[in-house]
Amino acid sequence: MRVAVYHPWIYLKSGLERTLLEWARRSRHEITLYSSHYDAEGTYPELKQIGVRELSPVSVKRQYGAVISAGLSIARERIDPASYDVLTVSCDGLGDLLTFGNRRKPIVNLCFTPLRAVYDEHYRARHLARLGWKKPIGLGIELAWRIVDRLAWRNYARVVCISEEVKRRVLRARLCPPERLYIAYPGIPGDRIVGQTPSKPFFFLPGRIMWTKNIELGIAAFLRFRATNAELAAPYRLVIAGMVDEKSRRYHAKLQELAGTGNNIEFIIGPSDEAMQALYRDCACLLFTAFNEDWGLTPIEAMCYGKPVISVDSGGQKEIVVDGETGFRLEDDPSAYAEAMRQLAADPALAQRMGAAGLKRAPMFTWETFVQQMDDHMDAVARPR
Repeated sequence: MRVAVYHPWIYLKSGLERTLLEWARRSRHEITLYSSHYDAEGTYPELKQIGVRELSPVSVKRQYGAVISAGLSIARERIDPASYDVLTVSCDGLGDLLTFGNRRKPIVNLCFTPLRAVYDEHYRARHLARLGWKKPIGLGIELAWRIVDRLAWRNYARVVCISEEVKRRVLRARLCPPERLYIAYPGIPGDRIVGQTPSKPFFFLPGRIMWTKNIELGIAAFLRFRATNAELAAPYRLVIAGMVDEKSRRYHAKLQELAGTGNNIEFIIGPSDEAMQALYRDCACLLFTAFNEDWGLTPIEAMCYGKPVISVDSGGQKEIVVDGETGFRLEDDPSAYAEAMRQLAADPALAQRMGAAGLKRAPMFTWETFVQQMDDHMDAVARPR
């Protein structure tokens, strides 16, 4: 079967691009990726081998003018219906608009999240607060988007959410009836789950370096851990690793200022996949700080090496991290994070037990299962009615 998969922007190394890559190269179907903005050098190099077909280009800027222009371009886009049997829209916002001009074949929504600035209450509150005097403009645009987006969602034959958290957002917004909603968890390669590895004294905070990842929480917690446990914390480092795109450079500079110098905090920008795996393998514990994240692959990556996870108690992490068993789920509070760091550093046996429990849980979230489920959904919507 031929499946066309569209995402507006393929230009980063994030969980979304990783999910599209893994589906495309593992699927039993013929997957063709389409995008309105493809940066071969900025995203995973393996996508070059698979190939991404570029449509009319749109900007990745998040200012209202640029977003509206991108939305209009996506709504006008047409993909030749003779070239595919099922169209899948990778949804985290504007991609829904592609459905208006491409309704001759069944359409599936692979929903990473409906537009967070509108439908994620935690993200929305922070977004509106950042607008300042522009908040009334933002609310007006939000209202218009809700109307248009509900029309777009009527075009989906079914919706596959990447987590219960995303499904909750969809239902809360009344975008789709529950009988058309399904869940498929993105994950890790099954053959990577090989056993618990020895740990070195550092906490690892991986992922894109941008404001939604709330990295300042991890930095503040680590500084507090060092300040209140000088002898215990002396050998420990905090390693922050990920990519920084153009719009997040100012945020990165702010984090560097917060980290200061001489505090055992290290930034690794744009690491290779091999370097990231080495950090997952060697760390003592993984920190997850993003507020109300849709899902999050980084805790699963750490769990496959038998590492405990300290995570916020919100979003998709509630489905991954078992509090008190595979790690800690905590409030967005540096003091709570620092105390969890202290407990794990002071009690290696506790860290070992939690890591072992995470290792047992990791097989729940593999690419093999995810791809099988997505391929089955393609088969289901392509069958003649």
